[in-house]
Amino acid sequence: MKNFKNILGIILLGTVVQSCNIDKFPQDKIELSQSFQTVEDAKNWDNATFSFFRSRSYGIYSQVTDVQADQLNAVQDFGNVYGDEHRWTNFLSDNYSIRDIYRNYYSGINNLNTAIKGYSTIVPKNDAEKTLLNQYIGDAHFARAYYYLNLTLRFAKAYNASSAESDLAVPLVLVPDLEAKPARATVDAVYKQILSDIAIAKTNLMSQKGKLAATRFTIDAVIALEARVKLYMSDWGGAANAAVQLIKEGKYPLTTTQEAFRKLWIDDSGDEVIFQPVVSRPNELPNTISTTYGYSAANKDYRPGFMPSLWVINSFSNADFRKSVYFKEVTVGGQSLDKPQKGIVVNKFAGSLVTGLNIDLTTNYVTPKVFRIAEMYLVAAESYFKAGNEFEALKYLNELRIARGLTAVSSSGNSLFKDIKDERTKELIFEGFRLDDLKRWGEGFQRRDPQLPFARTGAEYADKKVEANNLKFVWGLPANDVTINPNIVQNPGW
Repeated sequence: MKNFKNILGIILLGTVVQSCNIDKFPQDKIELSQSFQTVEDAKNWDNATFSFFRSRSYGIYSQVTDVQADQLNAVQDFGNVYGDEHRWTNFLSDNYSIRDIYRNYYSGINNLNTAIKGYSTIVPKNDAEKTLLNQYIGDAHFARAYYYLNLTLRFAKAYNASSAESDLAVPLVLVPDLEAKPARATVDAVYKQILSDIAIAKTNLMSQKGKLAATRFTIDAVIALEARVKLYMSDWGGAANAAVQLIKEGKYPLTTTQEAFRKLWIDDSGDEVIFQPVVSRPNELPNTISTTYGYSAANKDYRPGFMPSLWVINSFSNADFRKSVYFKEVTVGGQSLDKPQKGIVVNKFAGSLVTGLNIDLTTNYVTPKVFRIAEMYLVAAESYFKAGNEFEALKYLNELRIARGLTAVSSSGNSLFKDIKDERTKELIFEGFRLDDLKRWGEGFQRRDPQLPFARTGAEYADKKVEANNLKFVWGLPANDVTINPNIVQNPGW
């Protein structure tokens, strides 16, 4: 993957310059092996691990799949931003979203591979340094597992134990090799590698105790990742055990008031959060999810590219604390409107001036909430249901519902599974889970109920129907990678 050559950062810069003296490096650059001399060097690489992780959270990594799914409608003036993804029909393997997401995850993996190899050459001076180095090793394996999970979710079929050993996922690249042209590994092989990385992270991060709103990887973050992975693998017992372990620890209580829930999302209170990356102005700002918000200071109105469908908004009862936090009624403007209209935008990622990240209402910086305890309740509920334990499934489903201002349900069978899926859809809405959930549940969709006549209409937009077997639930590998690497087999339909 030739792109890797430009992604290793400034460390490799200089190795091909100064041709008059090949033994001399520029004063502000060092040769790669020299960057792994001490544990302090390892710390610099570890800092890069977290910087890369922050830049691969939110933004395109969640909003592209949400635009592709069924909960948003493009407005007339959306400017064709994510248009191919939304329409599906012209969504091709040379798409920029596909290219950028694939390339950026692999660039992160390549840096992690370089770090893991380099860490093995460092000899700590004492026990304190050994502890730090082990932590950095754990961080690298955690991040690599996370990246490979997200790549596999997008570029491979949903995990199926009966076909995982033959279904193709993504290339497994575990050592830094700029000239390698790896073939795609199977879904089984990639998930085994993810679990291997998680096991190493568990061992090395065992002393990093979890705490509310942790900004470093902790043992609790590892367990949360394990729960997510095992849910996607249909390992119901493993997923439930990991999720319940975090719930029972009691470190991450669910918020139980509307104001506390508002502060969690709008003011970044950190409540319920197991892990979130460090964000700060001016150099550590997060990616934004703004295509569904679109405040225009110049026009003093809102001009989102996509607006939530009416059925989505109405799926939240007025008693639900989430409704007034996730959505906001505003004045919507646009060139296609004769006059501004009232409409509802996604407010979940609007941010506020309280956090210090935003200097006005147009930037929408919020801290990415990578793992929350609410997800663990949903993992527990679904996993117990699938394992045949409806009593425990109801318990964790209702604990979440009650915390959100709702009443308990007493459903069973298919009705209970629908309640669990509906609750997952509402709680995690617009965080990038929807398309992958539909894929693993084997469900297609029918877009419907745009909230305003301002929405794009027709079979490719507001009335789009996608069958469960549509090949574009699984993305095609980037066209350029398929072209330059003859060992890569493209996904069907691309």
